[in-house]
Amino acid sequence: MKILVVAPSWIGDVVMSQCLYKTIKQLHPDSIIHVLAPKWCLPVLNRMTEVDRAILMPIGHGSFAFKERVQLGKSFALTKYDEAYILPNSWKSALIPYFANIKKRTGWKGECRYFLINDLRSNKEKFPLLVERYTALAYPKSQMQDNKCIPEILIPSLKFNAELSEEVKNKLNIDTSKNFLGLCPGAEYGPTKKWPVEYYAEFSNEYLKTHENSEILIFGSNKDLETANEILNFISDDLKNRVNILAGKTSIEEAIDLLALCKLVICNDSGLMHISAGVGTKLIAIFGSTSTKYTPPQSKDALIIESTEPCHPCFKKQCKFQTMACLKGITPQYVIEKMKERWPNL
Repeated sequence: MKILVVAPSWIGDVVMSQCLYKTIKQLHPDSIIHVLAPKWCLPVLNRMTEVDRAILMPIGHGSFAFKERVQLGKSFALTKYDEAYILPNSWKSALIPYFANIKKRTGWKGECRYFLINDLRSNKEKFPLLVERYTALAYPKSQMQDNKCIPEILIPSLKFNAELSEEVKNKLNIDTSKNFLGLCPGAEYGPTKKWPVEYYAEFSNEYLKTHENSEILIFGSNKDLETANEILNFISDDLKNRVNILAGKTSIEEAIDLLALCKLVICNDSGLMHISAGVGTKLIAIFGSTSTKYTPPQSKDALIIESTEPCHPCFKKQCKFQTMACLKGITPQYVIEKMKERWPNL
């Protein structure tokens, strides 16, 4: 059985989508899974054992490009896929499987795409977690009345290289004899997901003082470089030489391997949070404007700290009160206390 999956466009969502691929392979061991995704998601898909082929989505994210989608769909018809899973909720995301003439097209109700998806699921609210929604699609519609009907959520587990190459070590100035604390201070979504830079620095100062052989690795894209430098400015002068800013310097593949090497990662609700969970690293996840009732890290070794402000969760990109109280109320000292309770010997 050949399967085409139209993947989401966010890295975190792509990591969580692995639960679908795992479930399909469990139910249909001989199935072949191809996943269509944006360029930046392909390295993550390539670290999933269940994905037989990651295919570049040539149409830009947010671009409607009806004619191009029709042509792409018709080109996929040559592969003769048996089934398709459409994970985004948009109308345009369902066009390619439709024009690929894929007999069974499964997805959740969204944007009036009734004729595009012929295995349409309309009880999304019965599956609050995104991983539940993805997993439920692998099972027959009649079986999935609510999330209690899901036999098991098979959590993400990304492949990683336990040994860094000498080239990577030299390029990034990595000393693998050290114990690494990873910081992931960015969030593509917006500032209401970002724990304050001074809080990251305060946590880091305390961690470096109490863990002699430790170093800080600050992860992120080029967009996070300014945030990383702001954190460094708040680090004690005598500890600055133990901080390595990797923002904008690593590929996704390198970030996956380095996050797997970290003894602990502290992060916002972001794609790197889900990657950290996917490689099995201990992590502290800070939730400000967003909710753990939708996209918590899928890890048994995660300490999740969520705002208790009355306005939480708002899911807004900007704080309507201009206070960022949801994040500022989660103090470094509180996080340190919770860390010690969770991992007394860390």
